[in-house]
Amino acid sequence: MNTIISCSVLKTLKTSMAGRNKTVISEFFLLGLPIEPEQQNLFYALFLAMYLTTVLGNLLIIVLIRLDSHLHTPMYLFLSNLSFSDLCFSSVTMPKLLQNMQSQDSSIPYAGCLTQMYFFLFFGDLESFLLVAMAYDRYVAICLPLHYTTIMSPKLCLSLVVLSWVLTTLHAMLHTLLMARLYFCANSVIPHFFCDMSALLKLSCSDTRVNELVIIFMGGLILVIPFLLIIMSYARIVSSILKVPSARGIRKAFSTCGSHLSVVSLFYGTVIGLYLCPSANNSTVKETVMAVMYTVVTPMLNPFIYSLRNRDMKGALGRVFCKKIFS
Repeated sequence: MNTIISCSVLKTLKTSMAGRNKTVISEFFLLGLPIEPEQQNLFYALFLAMYLTTVLGNLLIIVLIRLDSHLHTPMYLFLSNLSFSDLCFSSVTMPKLLQNMQSQDSSIPYAGCLTQMYFFLFFGDLESFLLVAMAYDRYVAICLPLHYTTIMSPKLCLSLVVLSWVLTTLHAMLHTLLMARLYFCANSVIPHFFCDMSALLKLSCSDTRVNELVIIFMGGLILVIPFLLIIMSYARIVSSILKVPSARGIRKAFSTCGSHLSVVSLFYGTVIGLYLCPSANNSTVKETVMAVMYTVVTPMLNPFIYSLRNRDMKGALGRVFCKKIFS
């Protein structure tokens, strides 16, 4: 009897203490990157150069596609949206990171943190869907060239883009609303350089099982299925080219597919590893490095892999600059 009463009292005390530990957080503090103070300026210059390269590379692609009528095709419609997505995706985290590296104040308001998380999810998801659309476009162009104009009609392309924007809006909003309902403990230090969803869940005093289930379920729809579709598209492309072998065709196919798949694997591999297959052995440093790969490196590489190595883009660059010079 005494044991039952003692257990009951302990349970009541724990509930009461949990209630007192719940607090209204007005701001969070971003711990930033695990960098030694003497290396701070070096890494600041490196990340600033990478961010400027990302912005200028993606802006150049958007402008070229907008100005050159030769690039008004389905492939470049998807590319312009991907460049815009990469530009915004990097801009969600990098300016704040650069600011914090040069400032002693690393705080971010609660509302600002949720806003950053929303747009991080939004543009990350948008990139996922656009990569699928681009892979499908390449599959139709190479495997079904005679039916390309019929299949990839302007209506279908526009529908794919609009659907991508709508689905990413709903997905990002779902996670943001689920996060907004949680309470947070007195500890408001986020061991990351941005308001990462998994890092925020670790700080919460609330029951996060619903959030975690939604991450796993929706992650399968938003990340795993698109990744498998991209792999299948490129596998069909390689298979189709190998059926009519030629040294130049095989070399071009593996060069194009290999570079594209390397960036796709870098993006999806790190994201899936972090959010869908979390490991208890993953240290904060390892998670931060993986996050840098898909938030900083991938948006910087995409313009070079998908566009600036492309012969059509180089031709458009020459035509636009020649037009400007002669006019």
